[in-house]
Amino acid sequence: MKIGIIGGSGLSESEVQKQKIEIKTPYGEPSCPYEIEEINSKSVLFLRRHGEKHSIPPHKVNYRANIYGFRELGAERLIGLFAVGTINEEIPPGSIVIPDQIIDFTQGMRKNTFFEEGRVVHIDFTEPFCKELRKFIIETAHRLNLSVVPSATYVCINGPRLETAAEIKFYRTTGADIIGMTLMPEASLAREIELCYAAVAVVANYAAGISKKPLTVKEVVEAMHESLDTVGTLVRETIKGIPANRNCSCKDALKNASF
Repeated sequence: MKIGIIGGSGLSESEVQKQKIEIKTPYGEPSCPYEIEEINSKSVLFLRRHGEKHSIPPHKVNYRANIYGFRELGAERLIGLFAVGTINEEIPPGSIVIPDQIIDFTQGMRKNTFFEEGRVVHIDFTEPFCKELRKFIIETAHRLNLSVVPSATYVCINGPRLETAAEIKFYRTTGADIIGMTLMPEASLAREIELCYAAVAVVANYAAGISKKPLTVKEVVEAMHESLDTVGTLVRETIKGIPANRNCSCKDALKNASF
């Protein structure tokens, strides 16, 4: 059984470098080589979403190559790690969030499907994350006495600039709780090739207009470093307890998705 992990801003360092695997896909090259290690007899593939030197901005990430590469290497489940801002003041910086819903403001700006020609596919995205994989993560957090927010809506914007105060005010009216730039189309692409996908997001800062000071990249990186050990423990312990067989609908996502 192989499990994939995609790391984001500052979270890549939670994984020690291991054997590297370079591949090419029909959609171009992934952000960087995949790294592989063993956790409880499970092969774990890790990819740095923004490249080895964090040189790829959110709107330039080759999401299709990244996700397709995981499947080519045999992964069936995928956990995305994210640094986010908070729109909901009841979810303060430092919180670990397991989102259950998405609002996508990147539509039309990024290559967001594997099915552009020859076959029209409409995946069911009512619940954008794998219920079974989310359950494993939340149950593991409870077992470890780690505080996590078990439900939240992630609004994904194109970036790379940060938001205006007026934009954050608008996003709050949509029901969003946290905001970031990389969850989409990563999540929907995983569904299109029948991978189980769940997200673990670390809140780095209050969003624009909520924060009392100008936003900086430095505070994001610092907040991530403070959370590395906790997130690393949560992900590793989750992986140890994941069974080989999948009992969710993700593996059959394409069954009734086309004419």
